[in-house]
Amino acid sequence: MDAAPAPPVTLVIFGATGDLTRRLLIPSLVNLTRSGLVGDDLHILGVGIEPGDETMLVERLEAFLAGLGGAEAVSGDQAWLRLKQRISYISGDFTKDEVFLEISNRLALTTVGNAAFYLAVPPQFFGTIVEKLGKHGLVTENDAAFRRIAIEKPFGTDLASARALNAQILNTVSEKQVYRLDHFLGKETVQNIMTARFANMMIEALWNSNYIDHVQITAAEVVDVGSRGKFYDATGALRDMIPNHLFQLLAMVAMEPPNSFHAEAIRNEKSKLLEALRIYTPQEAQTHSARGAYTVGTMNGATIPAYRETKDIAPESNTETFVALKLYADTWRWAGVPFYLRTGKAMAARDTEIVVTFKRVPFAQFRETDVSRKLPPNRLVIQVQPDEGLSMELSIKSPGQSVDTVPVSLDFRYADQFDISKTTGYESLLYELFVGDQTLFQRADGIEAGWAVVQPFLDLWAKGGSPEDYEPGSDGPKSAQDLIERDGRTWRPLGETLRHNER
Repeated sequence: MDAAPAPPVTLVIFGATGDLTRRLLIPSLVNLTRSGLVGDDLHILGVGIEPGDETMLVERLEAFLAGLGGAEAVSGDQAWLRLKQRISYISGDFTKDEVFLEISNRLALTTVGNAAFYLAVPPQFFGTIVEKLGKHGLVTENDAAFRRIAIEKPFGTDLASARALNAQILNTVSEKQVYRLDHFLGKETVQNIMTARFANMMIEALWNSNYIDHVQITAAEVVDVGSRGKFYDATGALRDMIPNHLFQLLAMVAMEPPNSFHAEAIRNEKSKLLEALRIYTPQEAQTHSARGAYTVGTMNGATIPAYRETKDIAPESNTETFVALKLYADTWRWAGVPFYLRTGKAMAARDTEIVVTFKRVPFAQFRETDVSRKLPPNRLVIQVQPDEGLSMELSIKSPGQSVDTVPVSLDFRYADQFDISKTTGYESLLYELFVGDQTLFQRADGIEAGWAVVQPFLDLWAKGGSPEDYEPGSDGPKSAQDLIERDGRTWRPLGETLRHNER
């Protein structure tokens, strides 16, 4: 069934001249316009600190789009030509009342009562903006008009700050008005996890500790910290990726079946799973974690400086650029099944994937086969990026007269059957924001449950100690290998899916 067009709405973007707006939000809105999911009753009101007017903002956005597809393609893109007619701009300091008075005036001039406020700004402004919106009556809803707030991550820097930010925001608006984003949840493959599980009996019947040995979740990047040193040194790999991106993937994989596909039913199960993650003692946190920082090295023929030698990084910094954790979900379904999570920068490959490894067959009962040799386990690989798709690794008989086995892979790639090459992943998130579906967005209790799990690691590392060195272009520090290998398991090599697809 085709999705219905979104209702009329004014999208107010705080941070309209920033990188997120031009790289992701505007291209996504162009795509939604092209597909007919938003119409000419969508208006965009940009708010930014930079001086200028609508012409300045439109020209800047158009220059970026031209860089993606060429000036000629942009000039002939009917979706962009339609959308840009409905872009306006307010220049000012969005911590000051004057800006919100002007927003109120602009909204009063439109015939559209609905408004969504997108906070594409540094996190220190989240609470202030929401309070100002409340002070000026901009988030007051009625039967004829909705008011919603979309908030980018990071949502807090630890458990205490996340709780404080939730309290500050929910003192002004209700939970049903808040859309906390995680852009991973906009990707088709991530959304397909629930469908793959709950629409296929052959998968869901095996989805428990009786058959699954362990689960690996990886989010590896080839890029280094680059020009983001100031932000990254205060954040680190754990805060940047684990309690949001990787925990959302973990929740989708491990949640119990919801009683419906309504937003609250799904979010209830995700929150239950996150609350069931075991919270470690300091000693357990030490045993079940590894962290590292990349050294000087070469990536794709270019030399990159060591993390501690990067601009805006303190020479004595103990911030990690890589982290690996071993976690447990204390539920009936997952009792005893370890979840291994890892993420890092300057790694061997850009690779975000979930690897579900099933238990080995108990006995290789094949004629003329060396039964002392263990058969490789079956694995389900869910590739989130860059090659979105799923594959199942099985064993079959090799050709010939002897009965022997060889591993094979049954593969599905989205790009082989669907054209998703021009999507950003934000299309789904923006559309769901406009129609009021919170399925893909995080709830306050889920956010706090995630921070509660990582807090012991933050507390441990705050007491001292340095991340282990690892070479750029590698799979991470040796301690990450030790973390999984002492359990008799191994990480799936980074980039394995990409190499397989290229063969």
